[in-house]
Amino acid sequence: MARTPLIAGNWKMNLDHLQAVAFVQKLHWTLKDAGHEAGSVEVAVFPPFTDLRTVQTLLDADKIPFALGAQDLSTHDSGAYTGEISGAFLAKLACRYVLIGHSERREYHHESDEIVAAKVQAALKHELVPVICVGETLEQREASGPTAVAVAQLQAALEGVPADADIVVAYEPVWAIGTGQVASPEQAQEVCVALREVIADKLGADAAARTRVLYGGSVKSGNVASFLREPDVDGALVGGASLVADEFAAIIRYQKHVGV
Repeated sequence: MARTPLIAGNWKMNLDHLQAVAFVQKLHWTLKDAGHEAGSVEVAVFPPFTDLRTVQTLLDADKIPFALGAQDLSTHDSGAYTGEISGAFLAKLACRYVLIGHSERREYHHESDEIVAAKVQAALKHELVPVICVGETLEQREASGPTAVAVAQLQAALEGVPADADIVVAYEPVWAIGTGQVASPEQAQEVCVALREVIADKLGADAAARTRVLYGGSVKSGNVASFLREPDVDGALVGGASLVADEFAAIIRYQKHVGV
């Protein structure tokens, strides 16, 4: 089954709403000038919450073919939860995707596997596509091997998820996020194929065949093609490089380098 590659830019806590407008416009123009064809690869941007309405309006008004995603969501629909953002709110803003279980949320906000699983359910309830992030620290990799942590995290996140759910999985080795260290394409493939086996076990063979598994961790235009050549790597979750329009555009245009 052919899977449309997904290149997703996680802006983290960068770019205010005015900077976001300038960035999205430049990215769109750069891709158009380079002759990029929408549909050959899906592009998604994940701005801070304060940018979402502005970016949504721009995408709609200028007919820019990027998907919109949020960086997190609450397990609750509404109520006395100061600072939380409901999936219902994100759906009203035409968000398609939402990041769940990013390593920074797990580390800085102490999100457990149980919380991640609850957020996956909250996303699906509001017809958002959860981008389920999994990955290991260097210490965990040395202690448990390359796949054990990511596999266990995904197994927990998929508990109770229906077989026909639309999900994305992102493998981000924590030791390679923002460090300049990068897993080799072979290392990424090893983990991604193990994650696809989890999907098959939990949701069935059809779900495993259609679900996109991304690699993230110091992805740049110079290395993205090598990852996308691997059969079980269906795109990239890009951090710092997604904040530079020319660099992110080059990552999106990786197809020109790999000939697909």
